[in-house]
Amino acid sequence: MNKHHEVLDPLEVDVSAPRAGHVIEDAADAARRIMDSLLRTGRNNPHLEQIRDQLHAIADTLDEYSSGIDARLVEMWAGDGTNRHDPVSGTENPIAPPFLFRGRSDGSIRGEATLGLPYQGPPGMVHGGVAALVLDHALGCVNGYAGTSGMTGWLKVRYHRTTPLFEPLVVTARQTSVEGRKIHTVGEIAAADGGVCVSAEGLFIAGQLDRPRSL
Repeated sequence: MNKHHEVLDPLEVDVSAPRAGHVIEDAADAARRIMDSLLRTGRNNPHLEQIRDQLHAIADTLDEYSSGIDARLVEMWAGDGTNRHDPVSGTENPIAPPFLFRGRSDGSIRGEATLGLPYQGPPGMVHGGVAALVLDHALGCVNGYAGTSGMTGWLKVRYHRTTPLFEPLVVTARQTSVEGRKIHTVGEIAAADGGVCVSAEGLFIAGQLDRPRSL
């Protein structure tokens, strides 16, 4: 059996924040659909001016109920757990695909998602910078799952083959060692056929920025 499509570990636990069931997540889903649909339509679409005006009207409504940046950051980072706003697994961030990571009993994590045109680099393939972003996030997630997390010191990314759009991608990561404040972590992105597309190893320095709080 392909190692990337094995039977799910019955002891898996959420590492990314799961969907909370709030309508803002549905709105983020709709925004993802808009981004994808806008890239799929052509310049000959006769409704583009109307669509432009409707999108600006929606943005105006959102802005009307937006708080200042400082207040919004406090709201985003409330509590001490994972948040739903990051650009890889954030269910409330329309930029995120999102990859939802789950921790496994062997200490590794696994996530799966299908990327579309908003993430394109070469024709029909994932942009290399997007792949690096996904792996940096996955490595950070598995560090948190392992109990020793930190900030990225360096990230070494190796591109083995092009990473396809429009098919499920599996991302795995595991922490390999901790030496004082230095945390070593590895991960990879594999295609539906199980072949590794991109791999990464990272050095993280233990510690995190303080979360913003109300005065």
